[in-house]
Amino acid sequence: MPKVTLTGGGKTVEVPKEATAKEVLRALGIELHSNTVGAKLNGEVLDLHWPIRDDVLITPIEMSDTDPAALHILRHSSSHVMAHAIQDIFPEAKFTIGPATDTGFYYDIDLDHKITEEELEKIEKRAKEIILADLPFSRRELTKKEAIALMQKRKEPFKVELINGIPDPTVSFYTVGDFDDLCEGPHLPSSGPIKGFKILSIAGAYWRGDARNKQLQRVYGTSFFAEEALEKFLKNLEEAAKRDHRKLGKELDLFSFHEEAGAGFVHYHPHGAMLRHLIEERIQNEHLQRGYQLVATPHIVKIDLYKTSGHTEYYKQNMYFMEIDEQEYAVKPMNCPSHITIFKRKLWSYRELPARYFELGTVYRYEKSGVMHGLLRVRGFTQDDAHIFCREDQIQKETLSVLTFIEDVMKLFGFTYSLSLSTRPADFAGKKEVWDIAEEALHAALKAGGFSYTVDPASGAFYGPKIDVILRDALDRDWQGPTVQLDFNLPERFNLTYVGEDGAKHRLVMIHRAILGSIERFIGALIEHTGGDFPLWLAPVQVVILTISEKYSDYAKGVGEELRKAGFRVELDERSEKIGKKIRESEMQKTPFMVVVGEKEESENKVAVRGRHRVDLGTMDVAALCQRLRQELR
Repeated sequence: MPKVTLTGGGKTVEVPKEATAKEVLRALGIELHSNTVGAKLNGEVLDLHWPIRDDVLITPIEMSDTDPAALHILRHSSSHVMAHAIQDIFPEAKFTIGPATDTGFYYDIDLDHKITEEELEKIEKRAKEIILADLPFSRRELTKKEAIALMQKRKEPFKVELINGIPDPTVSFYTVGDFDDLCEGPHLPSSGPIKGFKILSIAGAYWRGDARNKQLQRVYGTSFFAEEALEKFLKNLEEAAKRDHRKLGKELDLFSFHEEAGAGFVHYHPHGAMLRHLIEERIQNEHLQRGYQLVATPHIVKIDLYKTSGHTEYYKQNMYFMEIDEQEYAVKPMNCPSHITIFKRKLWSYRELPARYFELGTVYRYEKSGVMHGLLRVRGFTQDDAHIFCREDQIQKETLSVLTFIEDVMKLFGFTYSLSLSTRPADFAGKKEVWDIAEEALHAALKAGGFSYTVDPASGAFYGPKIDVILRDALDRDWQGPTVQLDFNLPERFNLTYVGEDGAKHRLVMIHRAILGSIERFIGALIEHTGGDFPLWLAPVQVVILTISEKYSDYAKGVGEELRKAGFRVELDERSEKIGKKIRESEMQKTPFMVVVGEKEESENKVAVRGRHRVDLGTMDVAALCQRLRQELR
């Protein structure tokens, strides 16, 4: 009989094999109510229908429009409700996949008829009727042979292909109302909890993301447990379209991508390169102030290094390779093996640890063309990557130092965030007692720093527990941020040791961490967070000088020279355009300060100053303007 332990409570019960998660929670004394929508089993989000076959840790999942696990269940269920509605209106439709996403859900369908906007409204209306009917979801299992026969009978070729690709001898189906679908779950107990439901759009999509396959129709939607949450989401969606970093990147002349140079590789324009420089300069100085040592490693190394690290075994499909002098090399996908190579150059004493290596390291990873997305998903990017080599007794102190570092930097850029601790998975590497020490050290560091956090049971990496940092932007969207990962695996693979106080060699621990993560991804998130309206210290151009006519260009150049000598980033607009047009264009470029010079300003040796968002700051001399700028910078 499987043993099931309640996370946090420590209570354990034995249950009959195949008992559902719902039955198990009741056996543990958990009072189930209409708000309970699923459970985490060893950290995996599943539903109350799920059969228990092995020993597990279980955590109930309650309705919440802020809990990603609850929203995942809700939105996966919503995709099936939408598919039910599509089936009712278009019985000839063939169904492929309908997953939940971070912001909603979609379903890909094969239908000769092109669905119109008016028909999307009909689908939404029918879906809402299914929701109001509060139809139950049910789960059953079939053998692969039975499932294939069923799907062939229904003339669902995509489902047959999916079933043939499943290695297990049985597959599961979920039914809601008249819609029966091959699916792993998870799903709600019934359709009723879906409150805020909205179909958003329709687009084309190739089967399995391959342009050689048939083109399908992808219907997108979103849903929430509360109507108010949907209303807020739709408002934010409208604002997000204005803040899209790809749109603003073009409007603000920050960066571009070029097919002739290769997809997924960023070209930074002067303003974008300045923005990146300012971020990197600041983050580099922050590291140096905290005792990190700078290192720099090659972009390509012999493949042997990645064989030792295990990357060629577990990550080969994401790597680039080349041959030099009849030897195979790899373009680096991660910085850690090279940092280890530097660390291993000598024998280390316990007194010399920890060693903290930091690099603004550019890495290259293969991404399919269909998943690349502006700066957020690229093939070449730079990480503010660091690796801390330490003793086991130093884990808590080093982790707390990293968490404090993250807190300081996120305040600097205006992000709020949440923390989640991921603990030992079922298939962990190493010794249980070492994991216990590591997990306790992470708990202790979080508590010592006064950080609030959640625990994500059994969801750590196989080589060590980790702390995930989720950034929250101005539109209440979550972005994957820094991660603090403990690693016992690479020290074992590379035989990393130090000489202890007892004169013997001991295995050390590695901490992988990045404060910003991918610089490209962070810049993309920052553009959308700020709407491109950067604070003065980050603005690529802090002051633009606008001439009323070309007659005042010499005076304007003199003002610009004074401002540059004072340390400010300045541009001059001396075009023969009307001053109103110049001001409007500067506003659109989101330049923090505009300085207008004409006859009056030149005669008085002053400048007329405008702040962003049409704020008139009056006339002042250059010294007073410099004082104003320094005050804002402080």
